[in-house]
Amino acid sequence: MTTEDLTTSIPTARPLAGDGSGHDPHSRIEPGILYFGTPVVLLSTLNEDGSPNLAPMSSAFWLGWRGMLGLGARSQTARNLVREREVVLNLPDDSLADAVDRLALTTGTDPVPEGKAARGYRYVGDKFGRAGLTPLASETVGPPRAAECPVAMEAVVEATHPLADDDPRQRGGITVFEVRIQRVLVHDGIRMAGSDRRIDPDKWRPLLMSFQELYGLGSRLRPSALATIPEDMYRGPDIARARTAPAATVRP
Repeated sequence: MTTEDLTTSIPTARPLAGDGSGHDPHSRIEPGILYFGTPVVLLSTLNEDGSPNLAPMSSAFWLGWRGMLGLGARSQTARNLVREREVVLNLPDDSLADAVDRLALTTGTDPVPEGKAARGYRYVGDKFGRAGLTPLASETVGPPRAAECPVAMEAVVEATHPLADDDPRQRGGITVFEVRIQRVLVHDGIRMAGSDRRIDPDKWRPLLMSFQELYGLGSRLRPSALATIPEDMYRGPDIARARTAPAATVRP
């Protein structure tokens, strides 16, 4: 079956009983990716020789002080995470779109893997220099923070999980890293007035990726009922554990 056959076989509308219009408002599509819009993260890790690597990604989400990061298992970042077990999750705001885009189609792996070379990637050793960002020593992990990013979360790898391990064609290609946050460091400009804990969502303008395109965040649409729950009610034991994280070991 050809691509054209697949396209023409997808129905655009189906009868929908009971809604009065006679048609289903949804139609079937088959996008190559499902990136409906998530924050961009710049992951800083340490290479084998101790130099920093910086890689943009958006397959990430957080629960409490834990994060889940989805990465190609053969990427330089994934290899660094497996070896060093440390990472900084730098969150750029919408003013850093140019810096993030300068890292697109670059890799810290030399030689460039065949699959990435086919997609136009090239090797860049100095990722911070390429992006025009400033490395800043972290407090509890070896990889540096990006000074210009309003949010930097220092983390350690607690577990790895294979993705699509059920499919022989994809097995071993993607790894999901579970990381535990040890420090959350932010620019003063996004802190909530009168609080020593909270970010002001009206000041924080994250850079988002939606279907491979970079977007900013619009203004708040309306108050949320979920926001009536005090944020402190979400505080888990990882926060207290983070207070006792040892200082980072400086490499010679």
